[in-house]
Amino acid sequence: MALLLYFGGLIVMFLLWIRVKGLDYVIIHQRWIFVCLFLLPLSFIFDMYYYVRAWLIFKMCSAPKLHDRRVADIQRQVREWRKEGGKTFMCTGRPSWLTISQRISKYKKTHKNIMINMMDILEVDTKRQVVRVEPLTNMGQITAFLNPVGWTLPVLPELDDLTVGGLIMGTGIESSCHIYGLFQHTCVAYELVLADGSLVRCTEEENSELFHAVPWSCGTLGFLVAAEIKIVPAKTWVKLHYEPVRGLENICKRFTEVSENKRNTFVEGIQYSLDSAVIMTGTMTDHAEPDKINRIGLHFKPWFFKHVEGYLKGDCSGVEYIPLRQYYHRHTRSIFWELQNIIPFGNNVVFRWLFGWMVPPKISLLKLTQGETIRRLYDQHHVVQDMLVPMKHLQAAISCFHQEIAVYPLWLCPFLLPPGRGLVHPKGQEVELYVDIGAYGEPKVKHFEAKASVRQLEKFVRDLHGFQMLYADVYMEREEFWEMFDGQLYHRLREELGCKEAFPEVYYKICRSA
Repeated sequence: MALLLYFGGLIVMFLLWIRVKGLDYVIIHQRWIFVCLFLLPLSFIFDMYYYVRAWLIFKMCSAPKLHDRRVADIQRQVREWRKEGGKTFMCTGRPSWLTISQRISKYKKTHKNIMINMMDILEVDTKRQVVRVEPLTNMGQITAFLNPVGWTLPVLPELDDLTVGGLIMGTGIESSCHIYGLFQHTCVAYELVLADGSLVRCTEEENSELFHAVPWSCGTLGFLVAAEIKIVPAKTWVKLHYEPVRGLENICKRFTEVSENKRNTFVEGIQYSLDSAVIMTGTMTDHAEPDKINRIGLHFKPWFFKHVEGYLKGDCSGVEYIPLRQYYHRHTRSIFWELQNIIPFGNNVVFRWLFGWMVPPKISLLKLTQGETIRRLYDQHHVVQDMLVPMKHLQAAISCFHQEIAVYPLWLCPFLLPPGRGLVHPKGQEVELYVDIGAYGEPKVKHFEAKASVRQLEKFVRDLHGFQMLYADVYMEREEFWEMFDGQLYHRLREELGCKEAFPEVYYKICRSA
């Protein structure tokens, strides 16, 4: 009872302090207080609710029946839009704050919102080795469902809340992509409701052109209602090798070597400065050496990127065995390394033991509560970018990032990019090895200016025939955008399928300069 009164008194004092200082002041200057007292518990409740909901839906086997009704309802909404004259473009009714992207989509206020509430796993077909899911199914759901029964996705992006729809309509990447390609390359079928309200299924053989045009299209060719994704056998552990490397030339050379080695199931690099990095390679296994097991996903464990940095500071290599699901979500607890800017003491051992079980706060709630002031500060003093460049230009790309923004750590993730007909493919007709350079944090260069600096990076990447992930701030002009991406098939299908009157062009949906 005394403890409850104590905490009650603290909350009353905190509320009085907010009243005196103002909510905006607290959220901006002492944001960690708001996050720890409100957003962490609320995030935990959200996660528990969705976990229980998914478990009940699975146990009652109701997802397929509910799915058919939901698809019919989406078709009804689209047909009603047509009957009303189709005066505005359509878009999904999911609020912008629920997405992982930092962008707040203003078009949601002016377009016709089509409500799409589809977040369930529909079927696992072990004979065909595919899983059929709805677009709002997230990576946390999929690993919790598939891994215990011995299956996994070939490419499983790290953050729990990344959705299948976002990874298809945008893109998805993970440390196994040097074998399988991007997330879209592991998909075997898409089901969409088109601008006329019809439901179509597209595969490599059926509606092939639409199948190739959907990835990266950001919902401007139709509403995704289901996807079939390849699954592969899973093992219990990931045997992970940590290798510190110094010198930019050595880093790029070694990273290229391990990325070309297909015996490595997983390849990832974290670069802590221009000339220091740790390169990680992993394989799945059912056997682990007991003294080398590291359950990195436990709430009291150090954040993964800090744990990795220990190998760099100690200048020593190492081997660990990490449970497969914990490996997949190794960057979730610290949101890569973004959480250190929100909760500066979040990796402190005391905080991890007492409150780590509630971490991380949901990105959606952080967006919802950040306010215009914080959003403006993030725009001006923060970078969240993923640039995809050919591996042969890695050294030049890292040097360019260092010169323009100097954000560290940098995330390095290799992937194969096969030739194709869609928005993103290599320049030639051969499979090419690319690398994703992820920059998340505060730029350290004095001359940083958000628009000008990002435009410099965009031009550099464009000149190398690279690509910019579209979840991030994109400042290209329309002509520059279509120089980076191949719009030939995309524009033709938009004409043929009646999309030009129904959906905005992808450029006008995602680019800041639009």
